[in-house]
Amino acid sequence: MNTVSTPSETKPAAERKRPSSGPAAPSSGLVLAFAALLLPFVIYFETASSIAAIWERSGTFAHGYVILPISLWLIWQRRTTLRTLPLQPYLPALAALAVCGAGWLLAELGEVQIVRQYAFAAMLPLTVLALFGVQVAKAIAFPLFFVLFGVPVGESLIDPLIQVTASFTVDALRMTGIPVLREGNNFSIPSGDWSVVEACSGLRYLISSITLGCLYAYLTYRSFLRRALFVLASMLVPIAANGARAYMIVMIGHMSGMTMAVGVDHLIYGWAFFGLVMLLLFWVGSFWRQDQEAAAPAPDAAAPRSARMVPAARMAGVALGLLLAIGVWPAYAYYLQHGQGKAPVAALSGFQPAVAAADSFTDWKPGINEANAHLSRSYSVAGQPLGFELFYFRQQHEGSKLISSSNRLVGDDKSPWHDMGASVRSEGIGGRQLAVRESILNGPRERRLLVWQWYWIDGQNTVSNFGGKLLQVKQKLLKGRDDGAIVLLYAPYEENPDAARAAMRQFLATGLAPLETVLVSNLKP
Repeated sequence: MNTVSTPSETKPAAERKRPSSGPAAPSSGLVLAFAALLLPFVIYFETASSIAAIWERSGTFAHGYVILPISLWLIWQRRTTLRTLPLQPYLPALAALAVCGAGWLLAELGEVQIVRQYAFAAMLPLTVLALFGVQVAKAIAFPLFFVLFGVPVGESLIDPLIQVTASFTVDALRMTGIPVLREGNNFSIPSGDWSVVEACSGLRYLISSITLGCLYAYLTYRSFLRRALFVLASMLVPIAANGARAYMIVMIGHMSGMTMAVGVDHLIYGWAFFGLVMLLLFWVGSFWRQDQEAAAPAPDAAAPRSARMVPAARMAGVALGLLLAIGVWPAYAYYLQHGQGKAPVAALSGFQPAVAAADSFTDWKPGINEANAHLSRSYSVAGQPLGFELFYFRQQHEGSKLISSSNRLVGDDKSPWHDMGASVRSEGIGGRQLAVRESILNGPRERRLLVWQWYWIDGQNTVSNFGGKLLQVKQKLLKGRDDGAIVLLYAPYEENPDAARAAMRQFLATGLAPLETVLVSNLKP
C-alpha cells in the first residue's frame, strides 16, 4: 500500500528545528544580572561620589567623565560576539570581591582615599565576572580594565615631576648659554625670575597621554609587544615634552623681554604644544598599526538560546552572594566609627611647658586641614624665638584628615614662603629618640624657618605617612577611634640652623612629656 507524505513530513530535521530569527525578550535571569550590576554603585555611593567630586573640582582629572561612556561604547562594539556567549556565573569572583571589600574597609579606617576608590573601581569588572562568567569577561577585558582610569590618581607624582621639569629647564638654559641661579624650584635668569609650580609639573599631560595611549594601543594594535611599547612611549614622551615646553615658555619670555608667555598665553602655548606632541606620537605609532583581524565564527552561534541563559533562581542566588560579599564592609565600618565623641578642644590648653612666652615672630602659617582643635603659641628659649603648632583630629572626614596630601607646610603657590625640601632626623630627647621630619622654608626678604614635624597617633610618635596610616587602622579596629595630632615646632635662622636646633631640643626636653600627657588624656572616655 503506497503512502503520500505531507510537505511538513519531508522537511529535514534541522530545518524543522531551526529557531525563530526574530528578537527574543530578555530572560528574567538576564534582567536580574543587569540589575545586580548596580549594587556596587548603590552600596559604595559615597566612594563613587568622591571620585566624581574630584573630577568636578580638578581639571587634571576631568577626563574621568568620559571613561565610563568610552568603556560602554567599547562593550557595545562587541555586542555581536557577546550575544553568542553563554552566561555562566563565576562564583570564585565573589571571593575576590570580598577581598576588595576588605581592602576598602582598611582604607576607610586609615582614611586612604585612593585605595578606597581603587577598591570600588576594581569591584566593577569583578562584578561582571561574577554575574556573567569568564567567557563574557574575557571578551570585554579591556573595556572593563579601562574603568580603572577613572580613578583620580597621580598627585603624589607632582613633586617629583616638578623636580624633573625644573632640572630639565635649568640644564637646557645653561646649555643655551644663559646664566641661571637656581634655588629649589625657583630660578633666575638675566631677564627675570621663574618658578616651577604645581601647574608646571606636567601631571595633566602625563595622565592624559597614558589614558589616550592605552586606548589607542588597544584599538590600533593586536600584539601585546606593540601595545606595551606604545603605552611605554605614552609615559615617557609627555615627561620629556613637558620639560621642553617649560624651556620653550622661559625662552619666549626671555626673548620678548618678559612680555610674552608670562600670563594666560603661558597656558595656551603649553596645551598647544602638548596637542602637537600627541598628534606626532599617534602619527608615528600609525606606521606599525595592525588592522583588525577577521572575526572567527562564534562558537555555538546556532545553539538554542535557552542553553545560553541562566535560570532566574540561580542568578538570584549569585546576586545575593554579591550583596553579602561587598555589603558587609560598609556596615562594619559604620559600626566601628559610630558613637565617637567630639574632640575636647579645651583640653589642649593644659600644655604649659616651662619656657617664657613671646610675641609672634613670623607671618607664616601652615596649610593644614581643618582640625577639631588647634593650639598655636610662640616662645623664647635662651633668646631664640620658637613657634609651636598643634592640630588635633577626631572623626576624620574629607577636608579634615590627619594624614593627607593636602596637608602642606606651604599652603598654596601664592604664598611668599617656599618649601626647600625635607629630611628625617632622629633627635635625643629626654633619654629617648624622637624622629622628626625637618624642613627648611624660605620666605620674603630672605627669611628662613627650620621646621620639625611629626604625627602623634594613639600614644605613638611617627614621621611616616604609611606607618601613621597603619597606626590609625589599628586604633580604629581595636578601639573604634581615629584620634591623632600633627605637631609642628619651628624657629627662624639665618645661615646656620644649629642654634635653632639646639633651642628646639631644649624646648622638647621639658615640653615633650607634658605634651604627650595632654594628648593621652584626650583618649580617655
